[in-house]
Amino acid sequence: MDRIGQSLKTNVKIMKTRVTKYAVYGVIIAFGAIVTATLLNCYLQFGEITSVGILQVQKTNPTLWILDAMPFIFAFWGQYVSSIMAYEATTMVLDQTNELRTQTAALEYQAMHDATHDQLTDLPNRVLLRDRLEQAIHVALREDRKLALFILDLDRFKEVNDTLGHYSGDRLLKHVAMRLRGVMRGSDTLSRLGGDEFAILLPMIKESSDVHIVLKKIQNAFLSPFMLESLKLEVQASIGIAVFPDHGRDVDTIMQRADVAMYAAKQNQQGSTIYSTGLDKHSPHRLTLMGELRQAIDNDELLLHFQPKININSNIVCGVEALVRWQHPQHGFMPPDEFIPLAERTGLIKPLSIWVLKHAIEQAVTWHRAHLKLGIAINLSPSTLLDTELPDVITGTLASCSLPPHYITFEITEGSIIKDPERALEILTRLDKMGIRISIDDFGTGYSSLAYLKRMPASEVKIDKSFVLDMLVDENDAAIVQATIDLAHNLGLKVVAEGVENKETAERLKELGCDILQGYYFSKPLAADKFLAWLSALSPN
Repeated sequence: MDRIGQSLKTNVKIMKTRVTKYAVYGVIIAFGAIVTATLLNCYLQFGEITSVGILQVQKTNPTLWILDAMPFIFAFWGQYVSSIMAYEATTMVLDQTNELRTQTAALEYQAMHDATHDQLTDLPNRVLLRDRLEQAIHVALREDRKLALFILDLDRFKEVNDTLGHYSGDRLLKHVAMRLRGVMRGSDTLSRLGGDEFAILLPMIKESSDVHIVLKKIQNAFLSPFMLESLKLEVQASIGIAVFPDHGRDVDTIMQRADVAMYAAKQNQQGSTIYSTGLDKHSPHRLTLMGELRQAIDNDELLLHFQPKININSNIVCGVEALVRWQHPQHGFMPPDEFIPLAERTGLIKPLSIWVLKHAIEQAVTWHRAHLKLGIAINLSPSTLLDTELPDVITGTLASCSLPPHYITFEITEGSIIKDPERALEILTRLDKMGIRISIDDFGTGYSSLAYLKRMPASEVKIDKSFVLDMLVDENDAAIVQATIDLAHNLGLKVVAEGVENKETAERLKELGCDILQGYYFSKPLAADKFLAWLSALSPN
């Protein structure tokens, strides 16, 4: 018998014992009452108490006969009551024990469920996915068949959290989970790995090419906008795919290679990528860079290079664009295209932007003290622009450096504005009132530029170099450049053309009325000391 049953038996035995004692006490009291009544009747009837008198009283007094039956009645009643109480106590203890067992089982089940499921979406988590993937691999090996693992990461999900708040971000994740459930078969496993990352396990596929059918269904699930209250959000996902046994024969390898493929899909912006061995070189490099970039920002190990901007009419340097560079101790010079997208995906873009802002302003102050009063242009990422703390950060930085705000130009892309037009316009207006200039970068490559251009407090537009590079041989590019210059001037804005790489392009832009030129024809981006050397060697003609 288990411990609970033994304890129950002991408790019932104790209760039965205590109840029976009271029955015995009742019998003793009844006998005492009989003796007392008999003796009293004998004395009253015969004037004395004798054995003969006691027997005579018992024979002749019917009341005493009833009283004589009381001990038996008390004994029966006491034993009956004790049995009922013992039974009820037993039932109560058993009920409570069963209730405790039920609650314990429910708690154990909930604990197991919480350990293997995501609390927000109630989908299987990474732990359960690994277990099911391992089982699926064993079955696939035994039956000589294939399986596939999809890993999905939502594009620019951090901007949703930063812009709309984590509550809206969580609601979006729930909507995504519901849509993905709709494209799955009953045998598939949909899992949330954490953050905005999901996984889909297909435990059985006939051919590796079958993944394209499922991939199409997943992509179709993201075609319709997601509704959050009155907002319509266009959400896309980058998808990486690994197939067993083509890309690995164990759990860790399949998951790692699906993740490598997902990262490649995000990097090349193709939407989806199936793993190939050529992608492996990016994975350890990316993982290492994530930690090293944060360390480089914290330890002030980055560099700023400056590319001059030339006033086409006066042929003088009217400003520079500050561009961040990273001289990695092992990998050497790191181009911005390699680590800036990484910073945007890992949340490092804000500290990186603050680093660039601080050091660019400090360099401008140094030049001003040397009587070289140049304006400085700084690029703002979409997430940085939509950060409501940005104006306060800028105000504090300017206050510590004593640089007049009109020497600073923030370059923003049209895409940055489209993500949240009202918030973007609010922040840009605050910056404009501070005296900071606003430039629309990569003009012509974004969306709805004309709709917002007239509302923006911009002072210049910057023609994207993709139009400038081929404008001498492509009539369409030349027409776009001409139209952009005319539009900007009609709105009272200056025009900057980047990507100027030869004299002919510079002269053609001057003929079209462009105001400022920038490109390798004049100078590539230079470190501060080399920029000063280039500037001092610049011919006044």
